[in-house]
Amino acid sequence: MDPVKAGLLGLGTVGGGTVSVLRRNAQEIARRAGRGIVITHAAARNLDKPRSFDTAGIELTSDPQSVVDHPDTQVIIELIGGDTLAHELVMRAIANGKHVVTANKALIAKHGNEIFAAARGRGVMVAFEAAVAGGIPIIKAIREGLAGNHIQWVAGIINGTGNFILTEMRDKGRDFADVLAEAQQLGYAEADPTFDVEGIDAAHKLTILAAIAFGIPLQFESTYTEGITRITREDVEYAEELGYRIKHLGLTRRTEQGIELRVHPTLIPERRLIANVDGVMNAVLVMGDAVGPTLYYGAGAGAEPTASAVVADLVDVVRALTSDPENRVPHLAFQPDALSDVPILPMEEVQTAYYLRMQARDEPGVLADVASILGEHGISIEAVIQQEPQPGSAHASVIMLTYRVPERNMNHAIAAIEALSSIEGTVTRIRMETLDAS
Repeated sequence: MDPVKAGLLGLGTVGGGTVSVLRRNAQEIARRAGRGIVITHAAARNLDKPRSFDTAGIELTSDPQSVVDHPDTQVIIELIGGDTLAHELVMRAIANGKHVVTANKALIAKHGNEIFAAARGRGVMVAFEAAVAGGIPIIKAIREGLAGNHIQWVAGIINGTGNFILTEMRDKGRDFADVLAEAQQLGYAEADPTFDVEGIDAAHKLTILAAIAFGIPLQFESTYTEGITRITREDVEYAEELGYRIKHLGLTRRTEQGIELRVHPTLIPERRLIANVDGVMNAVLVMGDAVGPTLYYGAGAGAEPTASAVVADLVDVVRALTSDPENRVPHLAFQPDALSDVPILPMEEVQTAYYLRMQARDEPGVLADVASILGEHGISIEAVIQQEPQPGSAHASVIMLTYRVPERNMNHAIAAIEALSSIEGTVTRIRMETLDAS
């Protein structure tokens, strides 16, 4: 049987990894797919750029549309990123009746509903395993491996840059800005690191995980997103002292009121396996009613880890080329006419525990005033640490852990605490999750 011919859009890090993996493992891939897979056409912005991988036999062009329109390409691999040109090219590929493989989380999170509807109309597949957690096969695990489960919640460290920064702050006592600069030098963070450190990248990925876990439409605009730029070295140290670690967590949970969909810094008990995922690694913890908690760990980025997921999707597409298009695995795990309209829970209605840090005047009655405000809003205190004032300062750091309470209550309480004349500046708030099996 003739090999399947693929067109590649983007010859950057992941594109190069995909070419290399397909060439190196060609025989094994063909054995798994039932026929060979070859990249015959590829588009790159700069054709003269030196490359560390072999492009022999690939027709190169700077015009991605020509690859999408070429009559020989049966599958289009989209690795250019962004959600404008990529969106246009993917929709054109689908209109041409071609299958699509993409690693583009922003594209799927923001336009996936439209893309999947178009793909169903043309009877083609859109595969996107590489869009979440790099080389970890988390999409397939939830969509297929856990198909017999009622998924209760999914929690993930799904941005390696943020995890590297928080790990360095904890292990070496460094400040955020210092570690961010190193992450940029090492290539872990872009020159503009906003997507990573403000949680946007993780929100794209969490949007996709929530859709396949709960059978809901993709709703990126409803994802609560908070970054790590305000986390200080002191917060990391206090968390350790209390038996917790701070992770930039994406969390989606099914509740009776709706679906929680949120990305923010989170204190996690240090005994949890996911709390010990360090550096640029990713991990996703999934709770199913039948299987219980399952943890998926691995490289969340990089040339060949991400290419591993891209090639796995290619194998799935090739296997399905001759199958009944009405009986393929649904894009979002659930049959399209069975997607649920369960609402996304507003952040103020989410219940969680909290870490609070504030600068309080070192005088009698201040802690009593703070505790009184918390009590008025139904907030119970679990633990308190009060530091000695720094020499020459009239204020001391006070750290509190609270029990679970609706976010709305905490918002009101923090506003009241910050209005006290004895409290200097703003109150630092970090949410806490135990991530246990209950």
